[in-house]
Amino acid sequence: MTDPESIAAPADAEISLLDLLQVVADNLRLLLGGSLLAGLVGLGWAFTVAPTFTATTTFMPPQQQASGAASLLQSLGGLGGLAGAASGLKNPTDQYVAFVKSRSVQDVLINRFDLTARYEQKYRQNTAKALDANARVKPGKDGLITIEIDDRDPQFAATLANAHVEELSKLLSRLAVTEAQQRRLFFEKQLATAREKLVNAELALRSTGVAVSVLKSSPVAAVEGVAKLKAGIVAQEIKLASMRGYLAETAFEFKQAQFELAAMRSQMAKLESGDAAPQRGDAGGDYITKYREFKYFETLFELFSKQYEIARVDESREGAVIQVVDVAVAPELKSKPQKAQIALMAGLATGFALLFFVFIRQAVRSSSADPLKAEKIRQLRIACRRALGLRPTA
Repeated sequence: MTDPESIAAPADAEISLLDLLQVVADNLRLLLGGSLLAGLVGLGWAFTVAPTFTATTTFMPPQQQASGAASLLQSLGGLGGLAGAASGLKNPTDQYVAFVKSRSVQDVLINRFDLTARYEQKYRQNTAKALDANARVKPGKDGLITIEIDDRDPQFAATLANAHVEELSKLLSRLAVTEAQQRRLFFEKQLATAREKLVNAELALRSTGVAVSVLKSSPVAAVEGVAKLKAGIVAQEIKLASMRGYLAETAFEFKQAQFELAAMRSQMAKLESGDAAPQRGDAGGDYITKYREFKYFETLFELFSKQYEIARVDESREGAVIQVVDVAVAPELKSKPQKAQIALMAGLATGFALLFFVFIRQAVRSSSADPLKAEKIRQLRIACRRALGLRPTA
């Protein structure tokens, strides 16, 4: 036997849907008329808004070319990872986007074009925010970067867009951005330190009364080997210190570099503890120690000199040149406001608001016939008036 409640439920649902459609039909004139009126008002408002023009410029950032030092670095052992550690740009395009948006570039543009007065701002920080709102920097998958500037003056929009590229070029001239530039700065500092220590070691060696030319012709290969091994240890330590900036200590490359350093230190300890190791007290030991220090700094100086010259050659070949693909020109057509879109959105928003209103109104009217629901509505009104600080009505 069929339950009467199960039969009544679909009927009630069907009646409720028909009631909703009936409410829409009864208020169709209000819904359509209100939406159309709102669309016309939005369209009229769009005609009163000053047009905005968008100027666009596209440029190609400096390209990271293959370094001419790659093959030589592989044969230098401890110095093999120095150049890679000194550079290592993960995503150059995103980095150049950050440069364009940097405060250094923004401050120059604000002063150059007096943007504080143009954007009618009181504080410089608000001017920077207004500039961010009117400027969009977009990196492309093709490696190009696009700068879009919005302004009511089309010529000023084009000028400001091109100025972003100009100021970026000036900023890059002060920074070491490319891989070759970073290597050149890194080895330049190391070379200066090695040169100073080499001069001191040479002066200390000459104080023993033996000329450097005579020492170079002496059969002291064992001492030279110890000096070169010591230089390799220092170079490996510098490599590990640089790798900590971009690798975790659990990385395979980092562990391998630590293993190589430990092996070199172990070999050095064996050489220093051997029978051939000079005693501190005798004159020959002092002579050999000074000569070994001299050869150590000489080896470092030669290694850093080679890398410094290679970095300079790579830097001159690579450079930090920004190549402008499309220069910004004054746009002929406005980009906004889009009148049709504004009118459509205003009409749709008003239509949904009116639809919600008529449903609520119909629900209130239907509830008035039910005493229980009418009492709930009355209590709801009282609670709302109390929340607003108004005196409740009976």
